[in-house]
Amino acid sequence: MRAAIFNPYLDTMGGGERYTAEVAKIFLDKGFRTDIEWSDKGIKKKLEDRFGLDLALVNIVSSIEKGDGYDYCFWVSDGSIPLLHARKNFLHFQVPFSGVEGRSLLNKMKLFRINKVICNSYFTKKFIDKEYGLKSIVIYPPVDVDKYQLRRKENLILSVGRFSQLMQSKRQDVLIKAFKKFYALGYKKWRLILAGGIEVGAEKFLAKLKKEVGSYPIEIMESPPFDKISKLYAKAKVFWSAAGYKIDENKKPEKTEHFGITVVEAMAAGCVPVVFFAGGHKEIIEEGKNGFFFKTISELIEKTNRLLDNKDLYARVSKNSINQSKNFSCQRFKNEFNQIL
Repeated sequence: MRAAIFNPYLDTMGGGERYTAEVAKIFLDKGFRTDIEWSDKGIKKKLEDRFGLDLALVNIVSSIEKGDGYDYCFWVSDGSIPLLHARKNFLHFQVPFSGVEGRSLLNKMKLFRINKVICNSYFTKKFIDKEYGLKSIVIYPPVDVDKYQLRRKENLILSVGRFSQLMQSKRQDVLIKAFKKFYALGYKKWRLILAGGIEVGAEKFLAKLKKEVGSYPIEIMESPPFDKISKLYAKAKVFWSAAGYKIDENKKPEKTEHFGITVVEAMAAGCVPVVFFAGGHKEIIEEGKNGFFFKTISELIEKTNRLLDNKDLYARVSKNSINQSKNFSCQRFKNEFNQIL
């Protein structure tokens, strides 16, 4: 059996790329010859280092010819609908595209060749189904929750998200502004670490962030490997995300967080999330139970203060975060994906 995989964003090393790599692992586990289309064979090593995965048996090929001659094809859409030729074809949406003429006659014809359309969240599904006239299914992204350890926590706030500005922004600039105010309230022994990929579309924004850091205890960590990120989760008390900040998610859904894998990773390590109230975040967090939402910088600081000033509250929410993270495990992902093969 042969499986073909295509993801046009593979070098951005984000959540969608982790999703793609896990699909490859599922095919490999079934004994399939698994080919990923990409021009640079070095992409495999980069994926392994970033996500802590063993992809040794995956083949990087220059073309999969849209699945021609393959038994299965898994294709990540860039908003367009490909004409796939494998025996069984899966089209995956990581982004809630809208306003792309999804219901064109040509698209409708191409969709006859698609066996399943898969979305990474119900937030994404809502927009995809409306745009393309579909009834897609949701398979949440896989998070290897068992790899995240519980350790002695430090006075550390962590944010993990790529610095790219091409599709959406994780708004690390908002978090720097918030931390400066947080620091001024007397939290002088605290640190903020902003970790994330810099591979594509990040240079100007990264330079801007470095200027904004100034002399504050804020560290920007560029493209750290999986082992380093997992240790950060273990040490951090609080996880911040401002993805989607001041964006109308109904008008520009692609600018928000489409799911939030790093939020789940943080939760698995008992790191309590305080995240912007938009997009896929709302499918992960239950306010006050396993994390908190904010809409303004003032609210982000206020809720972080409340959490840290109440040890019982922190302990309870941290424990609930760990339990909730298990709902997004790699085993759950594998079980659900195997059901459609």
